[in-house]
Amino acid sequence: MSRRNNKEKAIEVALLMTSGVTIVALFLLCIFLFREGALLFGDHSLVSFITGTSWYPSSSPAKFGLLPLLAGSLIVTAGAIILSVPLGIAAAIYMAELADPRIAQILKPFVEILAGIPSVVYGFFGLIVVVPLLQDLLSLPTGQTALAGSIMLGMMALPTIISVAEDAINSVPLSLKEGSLALGSTHWQTIYRVILPAALSGISAAVMLGIGRAIGETMTVMMVTGNTAIIPGIPEGLFDPVRTMTATIALEMGEVPQGSEHFHALFAVGAVLFITTFIINLIADSVKKKYRLQEEA
Repeated sequence: MSRRNNKEKAIEVALLMTSGVTIVALFLLCIFLFREGALLFGDHSLVSFITGTSWYPSSSPAKFGLLPLLAGSLIVTAGAIILSVPLGIAAAIYMAELADPRIAQILKPFVEILAGIPSVVYGFFGLIVVVPLLQDLLSLPTGQTALAGSIMLGMMALPTIISVAEDAINSVPLSLKEGSLALGSTHWQTIYRVILPAALSGISAAVMLGIGRAIGETMTVMMVTGNTAIIPGIPEGLFDPVRTMTATIALEMGEVPQGSEHFHALFAVGAVLFITTFIINLIADSVKKKYRLQEEA
């Protein structure tokens, strides 16, 4: 008995140390990111950085306006959400409630495989197939637009949304479904009046995870959204070429002198991206807790 207790205490200590290392690493990462980004604001004001509409790092004086990058990220992410959320939830409902079990068993591994495809493969597919198709169909000067980025990010977010939402739907107690059907409800009425409300916390988490995947993606948007070296203002919509915050960091960080204004500006962009994803995760967690409390009540 004593040996068993010692073994359990050793496991607890090991898990505690692992958690502590993770927290310390995240804390040090935050300090490094925000310290390097804050050094930009010795010569540039925070307000001009957040509200600036021009990103001219090579001009004299250099202009570091976050607004075009933030707008590009939000436009591409919003388009991806509009495309992926309805399709993802519909696919999850079909796989969990409507599909033949043999078909669902075939579809499930394919969805998991899609989630594991590298982002550069999605980007290459978008560049070769989606970009020329959009250019021809919509008669655009170039197919490398925010719409192409939204389509590709929507495709990338779909597996996450489908998988998590399907698990949430499958976790609804069978007694709720049977009770609804016993009271005379049809299968469709049971789905949208009983099953979906009961699984809403998991579905909300799936949507927020999909949003987090979209807004933090780098390689795909860098390949299909028409990145330009100079950004002369705020993109107006889905049919304009854009550059996102993640693509800007990836494209420019390898070429800037360490310790320069441009270097610190890219860290400031990274800090804004970190804060954005952190807020999304907080919202997802609060929504999940809210609906869980409602279910328990």
